[in-house]
Amino acid sequence: MEREINRKALSYSVVAVLLAVLLATSVYYSPNFLPSFELKPPELRTFSSYFELKYFLKTNMEQARSSQGFKVYSTLTNNDKFAPEYSGAPGYSTTNIQVSGVDESDIVKTDGEFLYVVSSSNIYILRAYPPEQAQILSKISLNETYSLEIYLNEDRLVVLGRHHHYYYSLPMILYPYVEESFIKVYDISNRENPVLKRTISLNGTILGSRMIGNYVYIVFNQPATIPINDGTDFEVNLPKLVDNSTIIEVQVNEISYVDVPNYSYYFITIVAVNVQDDAREPTYEPILAGATSSIYVSLNNIYLVIPNTKFLILSISEGASEETLIYRIRLDEEKINFEAQGSVSGYVLNQFSMDEYNGFFRIATTKWASIEQVNNLYVLDMNMNVVGKIEGLAPDEKIYSARFMGDRCYLVTFRQIDPFFVIDLSNPLEPMVLGYLEIPGFSGYLHPYDEEHVIGVGMEQNKVKLSLFDVTNVSMPIEKAKFTVLGDWSNTEVLYDHKAFLFDRSKELLALPVSIWSNTNGYEYKGTRQGAFIFNLSLEQGFTLKGSITHQSNEFEYNLQVKRTLYIDDTLYTVSNKIVKMNSLEDLSFIKENELL
Repeated sequence: MEREINRKALSYSVVAVLLAVLLATSVYYSPNFLPSFELKPPELRTFSSYFELKYFLKTNMEQARSSQGFKVYSTLTNNDKFAPEYSGAPGYSTTNIQVSGVDESDIVKTDGEFLYVVSSSNIYILRAYPPEQAQILSKISLNETYSLEIYLNEDRLVVLGRHHHYYYSLPMILYPYVEESFIKVYDISNRENPVLKRTISLNGTILGSRMIGNYVYIVFNQPATIPINDGTDFEVNLPKLVDNSTIIEVQVNEISYVDVPNYSYYFITIVAVNVQDDAREPTYEPILAGATSSIYVSLNNIYLVIPNTKFLILSISEGASEETLIYRIRLDEEKINFEAQGSVSGYVLNQFSMDEYNGFFRIATTKWASIEQVNNLYVLDMNMNVVGKIEGLAPDEKIYSARFMGDRCYLVTFRQIDPFFVIDLSNPLEPMVLGYLEIPGFSGYLHPYDEEHVIGVGMEQNKVKLSLFDVTNVSMPIEKAKFTVLGDWSNTEVLYDHKAFLFDRSKELLALPVSIWSNTNGYEYKGTRQGAFIFNLSLEQGFTLKGSITHQSNEFEYNLQVKRTLYIDDTLYTVSNKIVKMNSLEDLSFIKENELL
């Protein structure tokens, strides 16, 4: 024991000395300057009994909570060159996705003839084309459900959602007990009469999902413990699936885990469902770990990223060593197999901070280093070993957006200005910064225009700003065009949800929802309004505002805020919770609207 303590003390001393050297040196950017403390991630294990599982939870949570003198920092927050603007057949737009061939759930889907729209706890099926004949054909009501999203797979409509279950505790206070999430599969071969074919539920929250071919993959997150006896003890909240009336209980020896102390544990369960074959049972892979912060899915793998905050006491400062654990789970239709694990320094912003390309996984992170933040980019092989890296980008700033496009990565960091970095990844072992551009504001979402141009959606002085970055000269990228929304304040849902973004290069079409507050008559009204802004976008003309479409007659009609914009042929559709409106794509003239009753 004494030898172990001395070894730990020596390790802390070495770290302290290295950090002291770092603090004594002042540089703005040096890709390989910051020292790298690469920690081998703990191996995944399995439990042999319920007693072993509960003992592990109890001892590790107590260890994490009883640590003295530590400061806690919260870190939650394909092989194509890049995903195409839209992967649907010619003639209509589909959900804005990250990876070609990997569909993402949304609140609106279309097949070019019908629209499928989520509104509150209802799903409407409309005949959408031709627009003059648009009408509601059927309505699926799912009472007391939340966060509904859908997939479309030929004549199958897949619905994801969740319920709340409650229990009463003295003195008769209502507490949420546990969430139950579900996936429902409907046969919609008769659009006027959808038929429920299958319901699969699990006692957890849906963190994310994707559809590849006929399989929908859902990642469920659920607390591993339920307090009992006034919080003095707990029960283990094992995952449980129900396939129609068949109960599937996850067995203790099926659960993999990481031996890392944590304040609270979660079961992360990946479930695969064949949405065309109702007789095929769902398959699953359960893991015990901390709360998953984000997922990235390629055609062949799911990557789970899980914050793993380790604690250090340093003689020169007090802080946390932030680390992100990465699990790679192989997907092959119903087969779900954990294959590799790794770790990188820092925490991940969102799914666009990750990418798989030509047998490598790339990930961008932000990390606290002493008293400031720095940003890193790592390249890992399929065994989740770091093979290339850039560390120490843009000190005292953090990543606001990222986009991987083939052999390049584009990063935007922000504190006061917007450094737009162009990073070369053609040699995975030696990534390097090719150039960067500093402009006011920031871009919170990046989208490919073509191989040499990137669209940025962001903010500047509290106003929505669109940018078109030209990276033809990689060492000197430029902002080729920009558009700033008028008014005193504006915002767009695209900064929080990329599915609200519509872009089609062949049509020179860009559309996004925008909220504006104004004291002036910049857009012919005062106060707050919301609607879809429609642009023409080309390399020659830049951004040209074509017009806007609103569903609101006053600023308090929140259910009339436009959530999605899409097109079928030459008709533009805008969708809110209460209305589907159709306008000419050519001149935005009104055609028709359907009220969602």
